Amino acid sequence: MRTFDTGPAPHLPARRSVQTMMGWVLLALVPGVVAHVVFFGPGILVQIALAAGFAVGFEAMMLKLKGTGLQPFMSDLSAPVTAVLFALCLPPLAPWWVALVGMAAAIVFAKHLYGGLGHNLFNPAMVGYAVVLVSFPREMTQWLAPAGLGEVPGLLDSLRAILAGQPPLGMDWDALTRATPLDTLRTLAIGGETLLEIRNDPVFGRFGGHGWEWIAAAYALGGVVLLARRIIPWQVPVATLGTVVLLSFPFWAWDPDVHPFPLQHVMSGGLVLAAFFIATDPVSGCTTPRGRLLFGAGVAVVTLAVRRWGAYPDGVVFAVLLMNCLAPWIDRHTRPRIYGEDSSPPATPRPEAPR
Repeated sequence: MRTFDTGPAPHLPARRSVQTMMGWVLLALVPGVVAHVVFFGPGILVQIALAAGFAVGFEAMMLKLKGTGLQPFMSDLSAPVTAVLFALCLPPLAPWWVALVGMAAAIVFAKHLYGGLGHNLFNPAMVGYAVVLVSFPREMTQWLAPAGLGEVPGLLDSLRAILAGQPPLGMDWDALTRATPLDTLRTLAIGGETLLEIRNDPVFGRFGGHGWEWIAAAYALGGVVLLARRIIPWQVPVATLGTVVLLSFPFWAWDPDVHPFPLQHVMSGGLVLAAFFIATDPVSGCTTPRGRLLFGAGVAVVTLAVRRWGAYPDGVVFAVLLMNCLAPWIDRHTRPRIYGEDSSPPATPRPEAPR
């Protein structure tokens, strides 16, 4: 006889623990991390280790200050997930103190000052990333050229650059770093070049950026695993990626020399990572089915708007944080009707006739 785990009566399926869900998220991120290492070297592993160490340290400090026991909060894996998501947004050779500042903003301010896990209004990883993106623009633009377009530093060179601020031996920062595909697209478009001319730059691949499209595909693979395991709802990633395609396709069809192909929007930057791993956060996102669709569509619209008119090449972080603000309002107005509840508006009382 086939059996399965159940909770107490009425024998519903047992709920997953926070640790289990966070563990699956970390496992689903492995393909993306591997792709990062292949194209940008092991520096991303150093960034993950630094961010995770700082995150766990700040988590323990805040729990001590609040007088809360370290268990079970130190073992729920929420801090490591925040750290990994934050680190994957950093240039691989960003200085070590960038991770320190980012994790302080994410764990101390965005998480614990709001009450801890389950009470935060904003996604902690995106708060940390927004703080360092605005505060350290020079360090946050020092992206390496992907493998095949430049020399990828090894582990020792990466450690030297991250911990001591020294570029690999025999190289300088200008020769080592290169603009990202979105930054290249924005700069050359402002200069008046057509999209066909811009895509002749070797930084672009078949659909998105060279190397970046494979990283995005790896994140999508991990996202499919989370969908199959029902760790994340399908509405958010479908609405996010679908809205980007639906909105960008008419503009591309109208003038392909000016507007990018829809898949170029999808496969460049952090859109796929956000669609599957960040915007699906059950705490800072929406909880109703229709609300999740609106939330994902909103992330897509704001991202495209920032890419087109904003001051930053990619707008995913600002899109997520803005929609975090709107999530409670969206949930309030998309709440499903409770079974048995009268959905008709209340009748207006008729005025009494004068006596």
